[in-house]
Amino acid sequence: MPGSIVPRLHFRVRENGAQVFRLGCDNRQNRLDMQPIAVINLRKAEIRPHGDQDLSEEELTAMREWIAARRQILARREIEDLWRLVDQLHMVTNWVQSRASDEDLAALDDALLIAMHDLRAALVRRRAERATGDDADQEPS
Repeated sequence: MPGSIVPRLHFRVRENGAQVFRLGCDNRQNRLDMQPIAVINLRKAEIRPHGDQDLSEEELTAMREWIAARRQILARREIEDLWRLVDQLHMVTNWVQSRASDEDLAALDDALLIAMHDLRAALVRRRAERATGDDADQEPS
């Protein structure tokens, strides 16, 4: 593509990773070609070549760097989501106290109480583990 800088790889984000494409513009119409070269499993940090593609060391390094950066982004988003949840809990409390009808509460209160009880139990258990330094009974994340 004349006058522009095209990255060498494109990462199409998927639910648990990405499909990786090698970019090029070698044809006469100067169109961007996207050749699938690998699939990344983020949970396992696994890179699987697409078909019989040979991946260069430079491409593998770029994919490993993408995995590390993506994990940081997702970890940061998870914490941000939890802070938003705290705000939402405050808003639910305000709604219950000021605007909820008896019918609204009848439809939701059991589900909310059970979810909050479950959350409270998990938080108390983890706080106790931190206080005693006991991680042996910790559930996997």
